[in-house]
Amino acid sequence: VRARAQSAEPFDVVEKSIRDLQSALTSGQVTSERLVGLYLARIATYDQAGPRLNAVIHINANAAAVARALDEERKARGPRSPLHGIPVLLKDNFETRDMPTTGGSLALRGIVPPRDAFQVGQVGRAGAVLLGKVNLHELALGLTSVSSLGGQTLNPYDVTRAPGGSSGGSGAAEAACFAAFTMGTDTSGSIRIPSSHNSLVGLRPSAGLSSRGGIIPFGHTQDTGGPMARTVEDIALILDETVGYDPADPITQASGGRIPRSYTASLKEGALKGARIGVLTEFFGTAPEDEEVALVVRRAIDEMKAQGAAAVEVVIPDLAKLVTASNLLTQELKFYLGDYLKSAGAYATSIEEMLETGLHASGIQGILDVANGTAADYLSSEDYKARLAARETLAKAVLDAMEANKVAALAYPTIRRIAPIVGGAQAGSNAALSANSGHPAITVPAGFTPGGFPVGIELIGRRFGEATLLALAYDYERSTHHRRPPVMTPAPERTESGSVTIEVRATRARS
Repeated sequence: VRARAQSAEPFDVVEKSIRDLQSALTSGQVTSERLVGLYLARIATYDQAGPRLNAVIHINANAAAVARALDEERKARGPRSPLHGIPVLLKDNFETRDMPTTGGSLALRGIVPPRDAFQVGQVGRAGAVLLGKVNLHELALGLTSVSSLGGQTLNPYDVTRAPGGSSGGSGAAEAACFAAFTMGTDTSGSIRIPSSHNSLVGLRPSAGLSSRGGIIPFGHTQDTGGPMARTVEDIALILDETVGYDPADPITQASGGRIPRSYTASLKEGALKGARIGVLTEFFGTAPEDEEVALVVRRAIDEMKAQGAAAVEVVIPDLAKLVTASNLLTQELKFYLGDYLKSAGAYATSIEEMLETGLHASGIQGILDVANGTAADYLSSEDYKARLAARETLAKAVLDAMEANKVAALAYPTIRRIAPIVGGAQAGSNAALSANSGHPAITVPAGFTPGGFPVGIELIGRRFGEATLLALAYDYERSTHHRRPPVMTPAPERTESGSVTIEVRATRARS
């Protein structure tokens, strides 16, 4: 792909919010086509060269042309939405009709679906520019973002460490300002963990708020897709364009009458004043390895109190047992992913064939083995029915605890430990509470460890209570400003002059 950065006054995309970019587009300071070139320049400089973050695995060959058409449309009719002309990078398990959708797997290399995922179509209709696709932990089956097709993505805050997962490419790319925003998916922490590890805001929506249509499935019960961005306002703007009913995903019927006219309308300073925040002490951990993150999150609770919030300790009886009993992380994988591989025309059309052909990274061998051993009739088994019922029990327990303590949200570390050194395993996830209950959760930057690694605080709320979570997170963000860019991905010192040609290649497959 070649993109030409046109002569113009210098413009810096680093840390620019959607509102910042939209203001620059409206004033004529920059065009959408030029934004594409500027983001591609950062990808060329920091992803495929320099620190080689290895986050981007495919560039949309049509991005510059689409942006140019959107610039002309803006001149003729004005912007479609706040996302008009804004470049976005997509996790490569969202189907795209004009780019390959691989899940980072050699088993799906080069396969281009016939249609866009529902949420991809929504942001496209809103006028966003699909800049490309980013790496992930292969098929979203892990937390360190390594894949047979894309290799290992690195954390821009510490390139010796993983970026989190499975949306690690989305997290690293957003932190390094390779796009205005990114989209990720979350089956059990895959949006929130990389957001925490990359000083980002990430939202796992309520079950039924956003369609799963066109997302490569891990397990239908826990899968969801959502936004990752550098500000809470950006999350709200993206959410406004991606929620709602999709006939292809029946669970979205539950959102009827429960979506506000605009999530951005809920954003106001002062939301923490008088709010009661439940501190889920059990999720702070007790191991020495948990302490550095816990200290940052406890300080974040104090910062919320300084803004007028009341913090109360909350205990949910038998919480660990409830979370374990409601887990459906691997039990559905054999069936839903297997069906997808077959329908997509993959080089391996089942979990069994993936194991036989070896068309996968060694890091997902264990989970594929477990999935392949699932009984053929499992989805009609008593164990499966019991797990589904346990999810309702957990959801009720969370709601009961919130009601009994009269809290607006429960707070705890998004993940109790920083990212592992590349090659290591991620520990300390608290992500299952939201994933297993269907309650929404947002992570927002809470600060950094003494060693300089990002930490997120997670807030979980009531079903379809995203507006409340966004309001609380917004007020906290605005009062603390903990987000800061990684120092290893600064803006290039040179300014643009004349015409610059940038060539970007997709990451080569690695076995």
